[in-house]
Amino acid sequence: MTRQKPLRHDGRDYLTTAQVARRLGVKEQTIYAYVSRGVLVSTRIEGIVGSLFAADEIEKLADRDGARRAPGGAVERIRTQITLQDNGVLYYRGVSAAELATVDFERVAQFLWTADLPEHAHFRSDAAVVARAARASESLPENARLVDRLRMSVDVAGVCDPLRFDTEAQSIARSAPVLIASVVDGLVGGSGTIIPKLTVSPKATVAERLWSALTPHAPDPHGIATLNSALVLLADHDLAASTLAVRMAASTRANLYATIAAGLGVMDGPYHGAATSRAYRFLDAAVEDPLGALGVRLRDGERIPGFGHVIYSNEDPRAEFLLARMRDRSDPRATRIVAAAQQIIDHMAERRDLLPNSDFALAVVAHGLGLRPDAPEAIFAIARMAGWVAHALEEYQEEGLRFRVPGVYTGVRPHR
Repeated sequence: MTRQKPLRHDGRDYLTTAQVARRLGVKEQTIYAYVSRGVLVSTRIEGIVGSLFAADEIEKLADRDGARRAPGGAVERIRTQITLQDNGVLYYRGVSAAELATVDFERVAQFLWTADLPEHAHFRSDAAVVARAARASESLPENARLVDRLRMSVDVAGVCDPLRFDTEAQSIARSAPVLIASVVDGLVGGSGTIIPKLTVSPKATVAERLWSALTPHAPDPHGIATLNSALVLLADHDLAASTLAVRMAASTRANLYATIAAGLGVMDGPYHGAATSRAYRFLDAAVEDPLGALGVRLRDGERIPGFGHVIYSNEDPRAEFLLARMRDRSDPRATRIVAAAQQIIDHMAERRDLLPNSDFALAVVAHGLGLRPDAPEAIFAIARMAGWVAHALEEYQEEGLRFRVPGVYTGVRPHR
């Protein structure tokens, strides 16, 4: 892979005009006025569109007496070097996520954690954890989702680690790969309504091992590569709700397993990770009659799952990459799914000016590859674990218990 020169705009050294406006609690026009009056100095960096401002200077201005503060308390002070969304492009540590999408998930995870992209990386599971997680999984109802099993596996892994309260970076670097590999292998060895117990080579990649937990179909190079790309592209997305929960947990110095559990809990909400399941069910109903299914949703006044994004005004780069991968797949199942999806995409763009997001693309991947219905949630959760580890590592370096957002009391006032 040809490495891009990392962008200097990583959220720590420089802020965009929009970020400065949010930090100071003013409109973007006010920032321009500050520049014209000499209060702020803007900077231009080759390869980056728009003006940039030194983060340290913004903090000084924000701390001055009389400076307006953006609502939201300490949340506004989270700085990160991990992920940047800029001009419709998603970057991991200054490198385009789309470029990294063809790299093994394990290597990208290490890149997120250390800022170094290794030539090779292999995640080896803990056999004892896998066995215990599989036995625990047997106690669950057969209709338990893969995400339910993932949560159980994370808890099992934490209990099995006597040194789990060591939050030093070197310890996390040893524990995180084992955790991710163990929860994946726990899915492969556990019970379920679709997937039989399988034996997977310990030398296999995370994508290869996860494939065996998601579908009874024989693996193929294109399918494995697409699954790997999905894991990479969904690994992090800045301070999403679940990632914020991870950072808050890490701020209390909760151990790695507890921080991941916090992320999994928030991810389970219908407006976050579970949104992939809504997109999957919608596409399932739309395969035979795409426009009919779309019309029913519109008639009932329901939102079309998997379209639009608060971050991207144009294409979601993750969806763009994954949909292109599925269009390149030539088997009848994928061709049928892609054709139905394209009709929906075309009409949503024409009539609602909305484009597909990663939830819709992941639903197309799951249908096109013949994965089980709850596969999109599981892929999202396992992918995001890599990003959560990176954010936990950053937060462990910050002052503990720094999150204390003041509440606004609206209840009954006490009598005096």
